[in-house]
Amino acid sequence: MITSLLAGFGSSLALIVAIGSQNAFVLRQGLRREHVLPVVVTCAAADALLIAAGVGGLGSLVADRPGLLAAIRWGGAAFLLGYAVLAARRALRPGRLDPRDAAGTPLRATLLTCLAFTFLNPHVYLDTVLLLGGLALRDPSRWLFAAGAAAASVAWFTALGAGAHRLAPVLARPGTWRVLDGVIAVTMALIAARLLVG
Repeated sequence: MITSLLAGFGSSLALIVAIGSQNAFVLRQGLRREHVLPVVVTCAAADALLIAAGVGGLGSLVADRPGLLAAIRWGGAAFLLGYAVLAARRALRPGRLDPRDAAGTPLRATLLTCLAFTFLNPHVYLDTVLLLGGLALRDPSRWLFAAGAAAASVAWFTALGAGAHRLAPVLARPGTWRVLDGVIAVTMALIAARLLVG
């Protein structure tokens, strides 16, 4: 039981930590201290919905089609290896997150932007629906795996949104991104290897 929860938590966290448009948006909101709680709730709820879709509906569909499962596994591994290479390149040439100073944005516009960053990003479907769904299918307690994955999403977005303003000086340093992207590169490569070996 605990193993499935931890496996889901770890797998989800490894995927979600990669700095992309959604995470950068949450960081920006946290740094500006603007609508942080609604943004965090929206991101976490969207991830939970997509994870449940992958473990429930899509997971069952994939289980009945071994060829599709193999394609998702190989495609997911290729995608993760690509992410690992990009993260390794960023680690060699680190940048920094530069939140734009802008006037306050209404809550509705902020949430619509948040939903766009979430649902218009093709990576979110591969990460949450296909990849986590595929990993959950191989776990003996797939719904506990899903619960762990959703908990990782809640923990990550909460930490990102609530802690961003405290991290502003650290995030301004390229060395921080070198370490973070290096960890992301290794983690993605390890998950890809697990998919290929399995």
